[in-house]
Amino acid sequence: MESQTEKWSSKLGFILSSAGAAIGLGAIWKFPYVTGVSGGGAFFLIFVIFTLLIGLPMLISEFIIGRGSGKEAISAYKKLAPNSLWINVGRLGVVGCFLLLSFYCVVGGWVFIYSVLSIPGKLIQDGANYPELFGQVTGSPVITITGLAIFLLINVLVIALGVQNGIEKANKYMMPILFIFFIILVVRSLTLDGAMEGVKFFLQPDFSKITSEAILYALGQSFFALAVGFSCMVTYSSYLDKNVSIPASAGSVVFMNIFVSLFAGLAIFPVVFSFGLEPAEGPGLLFIVLPTVFAQLPFGELFLSLFLILFLFATLTSAFSLLEIIVAAFTANGKHSRKKVSWIAGLVIFIAGIPAALSSSLLADFKWFGRTVFDLTDFLVSNIMLPLGNLFIAFFIMYRMSQSIVKQEFFQANPLTQAPFIAWKFLMRWVVPILIILVFLSTSGIL
Repeated sequence: MESQTEKWSSKLGFILSSAGAAIGLGAIWKFPYVTGVSGGGAFFLIFVIFTLLIGLPMLISEFIIGRGSGKEAISAYKKLAPNSLWINVGRLGVVGCFLLLSFYCVVGGWVFIYSVLSIPGKLIQDGANYPELFGQVTGSPVITITGLAIFLLINVLVIALGVQNGIEKANKYMMPILFIFFIILVVRSLTLDGAMEGVKFFLQPDFSKITSEAILYALGQSFFALAVGFSCMVTYSSYLDKNVSIPASAGSVVFMNIFVSLFAGLAIFPVVFSFGLEPAEGPGLLFIVLPTVFAQLPFGELFLSLFLILFLFATLTSAFSLLEIIVAAFTANGKHSRKKVSWIAGLVIFIAGIPAALSSSLLADFKWFGRTVFDLTDFLVSNIMLPLGNLFIAFFIMYRMSQSIVKQEFFQANPLTQAPFIAWKFLMRWVVPILIILVFLSTSGIL
């Protein structure tokens, strides 16, 4: 079976690919915005704590399920819990990734279009109206559908090449470049006049600004930011050799994610404060505020291009993992080739993504429950399906999966004592489910 014989060529390849899956829209676009509206430094500190208490244990859990079964998402639950309803956790992940890609690739298309436009002299122009430009891009059916198609095409080409030659090779190039670009942007941001006010806002905790809503935001962001809940990491870890430590690998991915979130804040908030803008500018920060700011800087075209290419890479590496779980599920029986399934999946996702792509133009007035197709799909995936996926995985690994396999995978290839294992089990059995339920009740509007 093709999906079962694929393997990562190295531990580094697995870690970079897993980090790439985790580092995407949430870390670079959503995180600075949510931090801006939720109190700055205090929110960032709470986010880091929750990432270690929730995100890390959940990531370890998905890694254990994946390598412990040696199967992709659906087959993993079927093997570990035969003749049971738990296979639906894997199916939920596949459906969730499909729906997520249907609007995620729309945003990816916007980023691609802006990246092309950011070629020096093309995007930043004297007297440019950036809110109007953003409206023209998102409001044009031709532009949005073209962006969606190109973004998906890149994903299909990479996934069709396989784990080592596609996903791993792409991440080995894209992730280091992403970090280098981040360092350049942070250095430039910190050299601006008034930059330290932005650093102070981002890193100096002011707990007077923290609300219960901000705490719940931080809770949600802590596992949204690590790509857990849809069993993407189950599929990725099913390709992992037994000579790699799962806790150490998960720790590396979490560290890189926190590092990128830190750098995103240091790249954006000094710029925002230097130009007297509000830190809570909203999701339009990337496409409206930053072009306006970079237009006033020496070599602004270059730095805006770097930022957009960085963002494009991060968006792509996350999308790879979403498409891979779908392709792996349909190639698990060995009856269909990876290339054929990749192209068919890409075509179906493209068709499904068209309504979301048109949500700011031809279908702007078409709404269900007061939301456009884009917003409704986003709500369903992020606020309903993802928390439920995390909750089901937490219950599965603690109450259904063989605890001997769990323990064996946790201690495989590492010299850890019993203490970390006991702490992880306590968190997964009691703390994580309770906090996930709180997030679900909050994001679904019940609480």
